[in-house]
Formats: sequence, C-alpha cells, structure tokens
Amino acid sequence: MHSATSIDVPTGLLCAARQVLSPHCDARPPGAVPELLVVHGISLPPGEFGGPWIDRLFCGDLTAAADPRFDAVVSLKVSAHALIDRRGVISQYVPFQQRAWHAGVSRYEGREACNDFSIGIELEGTDELPYEAAQYQALAGLIRALRAAYPSLGADALVGHSDIAPGRKSDPGPAFQWERLRALLQAASGP
Repeated sequence: MHSATSIDVPTGLLCAARQVLSPHCDARPPGAVPELLVVHGISLPPGEFGGPWIDRLFCGDLTAAADPRFDAVVSLKVSAHALIDRRGVISQYVPFQQRAWHAGVSRYEGREACNDFSIGIELEGTDELPYEAAQYQALAGLIRALRAAYPSLGADALVGHSDIAPGRKSDPGPAFQWERLRALLQAASGP
C-alpha cells in the first residue's frame, strides 16, 4: 500500500494522488534528471480559489468565455508536475521523469532552461495571501518523497519561481514562508 507521498519511480506518478494528466509536457533532454525543485503560486481567476480552472489551463481546455480574466492565459501551453490546493490535496499533471512546462525563460546557477532539470510544484494561492498549514504539510511530504525517489535532487536545490525568473515572475511571493517549510523538512529528517 502506498501513501499519497510515495512515488512509483518507473511511472513517475505520485501514489494515491489525484491524476489529471496534461498534454503540456515532453521528454527531458538526454541525460537530464530532476536536480531542482521549483515552488510556484497560482490562482484562477486571479485571487480566487477552487473550481476547475487550473486543471483546464494545464490540460489546454480553458476558454476565455468562462471568465474575461482568462484572455491573457487561455492560449498558454503550460503545466506543472503537481498542484497542492488550499486543503492540501495534491493533483499531479505530469510524471516526474517528464519535462513539465512550468518555468519558462529561467536560469539557476548559470544554467538556462530550468524545465529541463527541475520539478515544478504549484501551490494554490497568491503572492499576498498566506498559504494554508495543510499546504505546507503536503509540500513538505511531497518534497521528502521526491528526494527519496530522485537522489539527484539536492537538499539545497529548492527555489521559488521568482528565484529562477527574477523580474518576470514573483511567485510564490512574499506571503510564502520559506522558514516554515524548511522547519518542517528539518523536523522530518531528525537530529
């Protein structure tokens, strides 16, 4: 029996998680492995939570007719490996060994094209509103499972979208408490 925070490495799927597979992904370049975790923040419509809109965006069937605020994003071909909603429920869109289209133009420690070597995790939220305790717990559990499944993920290779796309992206924003996440990760690793 697998928990929601264990990964079936051959398939790259999070066991017991909600699966909504996105067409917006492809193979990583030859020899590329997950080495970086990127935390994002997303809400659709902006500042609102719940509903089917993030699924639809990542699956390519979001329509502008649903909300005029979708005009700017309806044609985007984007995805993430996983989303953690406000209740802490994890949905997976892209198998972890595949390349999700989450980072866009990006750079980490001199390396361009972070999608090639990263895993993107979205949190349902905004830059300004506090994230929920359940999201931090789920994120910490997911990070532990990813690090166990993919030893190539370094313990310090954890960044926000804003860190790899400064000036272009601001998420997960100032409301995200990095110290809270690090404390949860540290507590789980023991003394």
